[in-house]
Amino acid sequence: MLDIIPALLLVTGTVFLVLLIVLNKTLYKPLLEFIDNRNNSINRDLENAGKNASDVVAYYQEIETILSEGKLEAAKVREVAINEANDKAIKRIEQKKNDIEAQNVAFLNALESEKDEFKNGLMAKMPLFKESIHVKLSSI
Repeated sequence: MLDIIPALLLVTGTVFLVLLIVLNKTLYKPLLEFIDNRNNSINRDLENAGKNASDVVAYYQEIETILSEGKLEAAKVREVAINEANDKAIKRIEQKKNDIEAQNVAFLNALESEKDEFKNGLMAKMPLFKESIHVKLSSI
């Protein structure tokens, strides 16, 4: 049946061990080294991604603070511009009020002057009116 030949068994065992040593040096060690390097590279990339994520959060917070400061500054500038516009408008309104008041005073003075002239004219013609009224009353 099956006979075990010790010399053949010894040669086969030796060939197997030599094959294991050769494969270990040429195939398994470089393959394991490549896998270890790849795992280390993946871990480094994951750490860098974590750092990048924290950097992104820090940048986002910085952007938010810059935006809020910008909004506050814009509100201040807008408020200053509105106040300046209101001051200019108030000054223009006051100037127009003064101009209209001056025109009103001039008009009232002119009206008073015309009233006095008209009154003096009527007073000057008063004797004529009295005479004409006398004439009409006497004719009745």
